[in-house]
Amino acid sequence: MKKLVLASAILSLLVSCKKESDSELAVVEPQVEYSVFGDSISADGALNYEEMTSKFGDLKEGDTVNLKFSSTIKDICQKKGCWMNVALADDKETFVKFKDYEFFVPMNAENKEVVVSGKAYVSEESVADLKHYAQDAGKSQEAIDSITEPKKKYLFMADGVLIKK
Repeated sequence: MKKLVLASAILSLLVSCKKESDSELAVVEPQVEYSVFGDSISADGALNYEEMTSKFGDLKEGDTVNLKFSSTIKDICQKKGCWMNVALADDKETFVKFKDYEFFVPMNAENKEVVVSGKAYVSEESVADLKHYAQDAGKSQEAIDSITEPKKKYLFMADGVLIKK
């Protein structure tokens, strides 16, 4: 009987030691929380803003590429949140619109981390459009009047957006 009690005690001790070492080995990854706009997407596999700048450099007018990238919001339409400029490398940015005008982003999300999923393309924006977007962004009249030439723009039509909380 003593042997049975001793064996039980040793077995209990070994089991409790095993459980402690298992919990010590578990690594808890911090979960990044995002607000979701448009289609539900994941941040997994997103290109960074430098890789995205390189992808835009490879595009010609008329080309499109489906992808996902992460960066920082530079500014947002202050009337509805219907577009945003997102930072790229080398002081460049991409103008992001939302697919079929189905969703908007919060107007106070400037400087927040963002993940966007959709289609990247390039286009030349007219002077009239550039002035309209500057007005929507709340730029000064002097800044709006200084727009005198069309500009090659990096554009993105997002179907899903994640903004870090």
